[in-house]
Amino acid sequence: MSSKIYVGNLPYSVTDSTLESNFSEFGAVTSAKVMMDRETGRSKGFGFVEMASAEVAQAAITGLHGMSVDGRSIVVNLARPREERSGGSGGYSAGGYTSGNRQETGYGTGGYGGGRY
Repeated sequence: MSSKIYVGNLPYSVTDSTLESNFSEFGAVTSAKVMMDRETGRSKGFGFVEMASAEVAQAAITGLHGMSVDGRSIVVNLARPREERSGGSGGYSAGGYTSGNRQETGYGTGGYGGGRY
């Protein structure tokens, strides 16, 4: 079973290939990806590496966490599963249109527009 590793606080100079080569000293790397900003095409400063086994992944985490890369101390740990996004700000969803968490909708309790905001 492969293990996914989160790598944070990366310098913008790090690429997929340099990330892969740094982790390959600890064992087989299945994939290495630096996250890029869609609009600017620049690195977001973090990435993910997938290792062949949990033992190899743990060795890489122990060996690389806190290491200095281009003057930045990188953060290396097991990746957490991606959280589901909720539509808490209102809008259309499977349940229909919602107005978020507001207690009052409409004109409220008197005055010009009344109610609490």
